[in-house]
Amino acid sequence: MNSVEITALTGTAETRQKLADLLIETVAAGGSVSFMHPLAPEAAIAFWEKSLASAEKGERVILGAWDGQILAGTVTLLLDCPPNQPHRAEIAKMMTRVGHRGMGIGRRLMQAAESLAVEKGRTLLVLDTATEEGASGLYEKLGFTLAGEIPDYALKPHGGLTGTMIYWKRIGPSR
Repeated sequence: MNSVEITALTGTAETRQKLADLLIETVAAGGSVSFMHPLAPEAAIAFWEKSLASAEKGERVILGAWDGQILAGTVTLLLDCPPNQPHRAEIAKMMTRVGHRGMGIGRRLMQAAESLAVEKGRTLLVLDTATEEGASGLYEKLGFTLAGEIPDYALKPHGGLTGTMIYWKRIGPSR
């Protein structure tokens, strides 16, 4: 999907609303991204307001995949790590619109996040994904290594427990 453009997102009202809509859609479709279904629009907007404020402080970068005016996907690169971990970053809130899945958007978002992490001097990426219906296949294709699985880690958006799979990947010049 060559027409998709990946950009860093800023805290405009329109961007917050598009991010909130994507989050609500992801949770409704069963995406395990820390929220339960039904997700109230106010809660989704509040989450993104806080996240975008953190991005303005340089603590994270929120990337968006744009298919024209449609926010087709997003991923967050968390940069605000403890003082003894300045070499790593964490991938969070990787989401693709249901109608845009299977088009390579998640792969492009992850590659952009990894490139950005390298630019920021990071040499290690970590992430976690739900055991059931998570994106482990994508992460493994992108070279992430499974560190392990924690059972019953979180509630699924529609109820019931799911485990989480923890992944890592060395990046940058000191591989």
